[in-house]
Formats: sequence, C-alpha cells, structure tokens
Amino acid sequence: MEIQQIIDMFRPAIIQIATPQSTGTGFYLKNEKLIVTNNHVIRGNAEAVIGGNNLTKQIAPVYFTDPRYDLAFIRAPEGVELPEIRLGKNSPVKDGDTVIAIGHPYGLNYTATEGIVSKSSRVKNGISYIQIDAAINPGNSGGPLVNLDGEVVGVNTFIIAGGDNLGFALPVQYLDEDLNDYKPYFGTYATRCISCSAIVSENNIDDKYCPNCGSEIKMPSRKEEEYKPTGTSAVIESIIEALGKDVRLSRIGPYSWELEEGSARISINYNSDGFIVLDSFLCVLPKTNISAIYEFLLRENYNLESMMFSVNQQNIVLSTFLFDQYLTFDSGLEAFRRFIETADKYDTILIENFGALKRVTDEN
Repeated sequence: MEIQQIIDMFRPAIIQIATPQSTGTGFYLKNEKLIVTNNHVIRGNAEAVIGGNNLTKQIAPVYFTDPRYDLAFIRAPEGVELPEIRLGKNSPVKDGDTVIAIGHPYGLNYTATEGIVSKSSRVKNGISYIQIDAAINPGNSGGPLVNLDGEVVGVNTFIIAGGDNLGFALPVQYLDEDLNDYKPYFGTYATRCISCSAIVSENNIDDKYCPNCGSEIKMPSRKEEEYKPTGTSAVIESIIEALGKDVRLSRIGPYSWELEEGSARISINYNSDGFIVLDSFLCVLPKTNISAIYEFLLRENYNLESMMFSVNQQNIVLSTFLFDQYLTFDSGLEAFRRFIETADKYDTILIENFGALKRVTDEN
C-alpha cells in the first residue's frame, strides 16, 4: 500500500487519550470493542478522556492493565462508526523493514512518521522489542507501529532519552496474547499479575491480592485515590468549572487544559516559571488582503488590554498571561471569561470582515 493511503486509513481509528497526569495515544480494535494503549499512559486511573477524528471527547473506563507488557485496554463507546484495522500477527518484522509510527505527540492531533526497523528483536527485561528509527515523542506512547501492508505490527512504547530517534515498539504478538487472555473476562475489570502473570479479575481477586501467588494487585477499577489538584492548578480548575465546562474533559495533563467556546479553542498552560498562559488559535490568514489584516491586528494590539495578537505561520493567535502569585478565583474568572469572549468575537470579525479562513482542525 502507498504510505499516504495507510495514513488516511488509520486516521479515524487513532484515539487521543488524556488523564490528569499525562497524554498519549490509543487505537481502536473493532472486533474486540477495545481501545489499546500503554499502561503507563493511564497508570493509576480508573478512567481516561478519549477523543478522535470521528469520536466526541468523552470519559471511558479502563478495563484491563498489564504492567509487564505495558499495555492497557479502554472500553470503546457503543455505537461508534470507526474502521477495522488489522493486526499483523502473521507478518514477521525484519531488520530494514519500512514502518510508520502513528500517534499524537505532545498532544498534537494525529501525526505519522516513517522509519526503518533497526533491529527486529531487541531484548530488554526479558521482553523482545522492535527497535526503530522513526521519530517517537512524548504522546506517541500507545500508538500503532504499522507495516506497508497496513497492518499493526507493534505498539509504540518508549524511547531512549537523549537517543537520536531511538524508539521501541512492543511486538504485536504480546498484544495478541493479552487480547486472548482478557477475552474470557471481557466486560469486567482485570489485570495481569506482574509476579506470576495470572489474569486477576474483579470476580476472583482475594481482597486486594492475587489468588494465584498472593502478590498485591492494583485493579484498574480501584482508584488509588481520587485526583485532586492543588495550589494554582486547583484554582484554575475551579475557574473552569465556574465557566460551565467539564473539567475532567478539559484536562490534557497536570498543568494543561483545553476549552472550546463557539468557534474558538483555548489552551491553558501553567508553566514552572509561575506564568499561566492562555492561547487561542483563531482563524487562518487568507491568500489576499493580508496587509489589511496585519494593520487591523496591530491597531487592536494597541487598544487591547493585557492581550495580544500574533501570527504563527498562517495562524492568527490571541494570547494573554497571568502570574500565579496574583491569581485569585475572582480575578482569574474575570480574566478567563473576558479572554474567551474576546477570542470568539475576533474570530468572527476576522472571518466575516477581512476574509480570514476558518481554522481547519483534524476533527473537521
């Protein structure tokens, strides 16, 4: 198959995953009615936020975890129309094969990088991994590694810090093993015991211990403790709730959130330097009449208080920032509300009055 054909085929089946602690990637298996990802993406969470090209952002339960193979299964929503993708269980990976790593690195919506299998079997901690030179970045974890026949041959799992495109994928045979072992327990919460490899379900667990070997088990349905933000993050989340947004759906990490209001999408990031940065990517510069738009943006920058327009490539961006030492609930609520209303207003003005183009997203 052509590489672009493969990329287009997988696009609807690739799922963005977020928890209060991290973001990652998953992929939908139609026959199994599950979303596959890495265990470290959802670790310690009984549920995760999922969303995709044809999947509305929503909360879904984590059904199965395997800490040894670093795999997890999330329940797929009912009634979704997503394509079937094939597992290359009978397609051995060889050194030098061309592969494609697909995922959502750094929270970006859908990227695919082509690479070569550097070594088809690199053993680490008793598990054989596929070593690849395709770029894998934070957020790619849990995404599929695909061959040129359009089959999933691995699950992108980890990179070597400081390595030059040195990535590793768990071979599909391990995934197939987990799918088969979980099948008798489908619809219930289960995990693989890291000590003896037995499958422990909510129906056979002995209090909180493996009935086979007695090791303590962390069942996905049993939250270690409810996530509760602290400090400035807690204030930000209280403001998001006051704005009428579902804060669980807004989280894309411990210090990042994403909101939608009208045609505007607002990202909120709390940085280690104490700044809370709000950015809204509005519309896109047209091919003509650009000078009139630049003149308008510069004039509005002079008139706006505490906000500023910029142009990132072709995107028109509205930004503002707050300092955590001066953030209170009341001041933050007013600043957030004003920023959201301003972003939505200017998006409409730029499109209707200046011919700017509506921003195209991966969900359009």
